[in-house]
Order: sequence, then C-alpha cells, then structure tokens
Amino acid sequence: MSERTSEFFDRYAGGFNAIYGNDNRSLERVINHLFRRAMLVRHEKSLAGYRPIEGRSVIDIGCGPGHYSVALARAGAAQGLGLGLGLDFAPGMLDIARQTARAHGVAQLCSFVLGDFLTYPIPQRFDYAIVMGFMDYMREPRPVIDRVLQIVRSRAFFSFPKDGGLLAWQRKLRYRNRCDLFLYYEDQIRDLFSRTGAPFAIESIGRDFFVTLEPAPERPS
Repeated sequence: MSERTSEFFDRYAGGFNAIYGNDNRSLERVINHLFRRAMLVRHEKSLAGYRPIEGRSVIDIGCGPGHYSVALARAGAAQGLGLGLGLDFAPGMLDIARQTARAHGVAQLCSFVLGDFLTYPIPQRFDYAIVMGFMDYMREPRPVIDRVLQIVRSRAFFSFPKDGGLLAWQRKLRYRNRCDLFLYYEDQIRDLFSRTGAPFAIESIGRDFFVTLEPAPERPS
C-alpha cells in the first residue's frame, strides 16, 4: 500500500463513509446508483455469506469506516478480539469506525487498529475474512491472498474492480490524481485463485467481481 493511497483515504474518510448513508441529495443518489451500486451489493452479499455468524470471529481487512464489522458485531460475532479485528491504513477511517461501533453499542466487540495487513502481527486464525474494496489499491495481490489463506478457517470474501468498459474508464479518470488504482479482468482473477488450490467462485456484480474463497480445513495435529 503506497503512502499516497493512505493519505488520500485519510482525507476522504468522511466522503467515503457517506456512500453507505442515506444521502437524500438527488445528484448523490444518481451517482451512487450509476457508479457505486456494486459497493452496496457486495456489502449485502458479504453479510448474507457469513452465516452462521453467532460466536464466530471475523477479520475485516481494509475495514474503512467499519460498516461490515459493526453489522456483523450486531448480528452476533464473537466477543473480544473475536469479532474481531478491523485493520486499515487510514487513521481517519478508523476514527469513524470507532465512532460507529460506539453509536451502535458494539464497541466492546470491535477492535480497530492501524496497520499494514501484510506485516501486522495477527496472533490467531479467524473464522471469516472480509476483503472488500482493498484489492483495488494493492500492487501485488498474490501476497494478500496467501496471507488470507494462512489466517482464515472457513471463508473469505474479496472484491476486485473490473477493468474494461465505461465504469472502469471513469474510475481511472477520477483516481489518476488521487491514488494508485489496480483493475482486473476475470481471467486474471481466476489465475490468481487457481494457483492457491483452494475452492473459489467468481461472480460479476456490476463494476466489481465478487470472489468467495474457502480455505482448506485445518488438519488435526
């Protein structure tokens, strides 16, 4: 993750958080419908896919303003480091995540920390992993996928932004002076996950690909 990307999302934290809110301005509703609907779809699909959630632990990689973590905590994820761990590289995002957790009465279930996923010490394995809106900014995706496989027991969901077409073009245009951005074709994603040997599925959801990964179960020692 580049410093340029981290600085951009620290500045943009409030605006990014608003995408998940109920902004009633007509222009904002149109923009969200046209360009950001995939963000809302992947949020809904992820929450549906982490069932059963009661008593399970979750790591939210690139947690941003904490909407996934808070929703899962409210649904009954595990206590303590349990629900777990929300990791992000932008302090502004983490401030909002902590505020959101407090506002919904789940601050005791959510631990939000500043760190780089590839180097941050993770002392336990988690049942589930959320990797939403994160691969967009990772120059080398394979190390991320490999580490997810090391720390997750049951299931991980990823999103990858699509290359090609109008939405990809407008996104490249918007981000070229903001931060690094990496887009993908389906064949690239299929190749990345095929090399892991773990079962996976790829689904097209508008401007993104939604990937479900199921690591091999732990073998008894």
